[in-house]
Amino acid sequence: CQEPSLYTVKAVLIMDNDGERLYAKYYDDTYPTVKEQKAFEKNIFNKTHRTDSEIALLEGLTVVYKSNIDLYFYVIGSSHENELMLMSVLNCLFDSLSQMLRVILESDPQQVVHRVALRSAKEQIKWSLLR
Repeated sequence: CQEPSLYTVKAVLIMDNDGERLYAKYYDDTYPTVKEQKAFEKNIFNKTHRTDSEIALLEGLTVVYKSNIDLYFYVIGSSHENELMLMSVLNCLFDSLSQMLRVILESDPQQVVHRVALRSAKEQIKWSLLR
């Protein structure tokens, strides 16, 4: 049995509904080349895109995943990693991106302008406090 590590997450992936990489960040050298990474990503997508579960064991790794209409989010850890910790990372990533992209889904122009203006004002306040 391997000791737990601070390096909980081995990789974070976001793929489209065809299994193509939109974002991939590998935190160790389990898959050192892009060719190996893409093969792993294809394998993950093929094993998970038709299932409703949220956890898979694949190639000696623990994979937690979530989909949203046409995007698939994956967080990968070692086989001895705590699934709840990995799921926590996945949920944070998923929820953060959902909140950041929500303004794009707004169809009322007044709401979009209001949100952008509010965000701009917050940025100005933040930068003035940092000076």
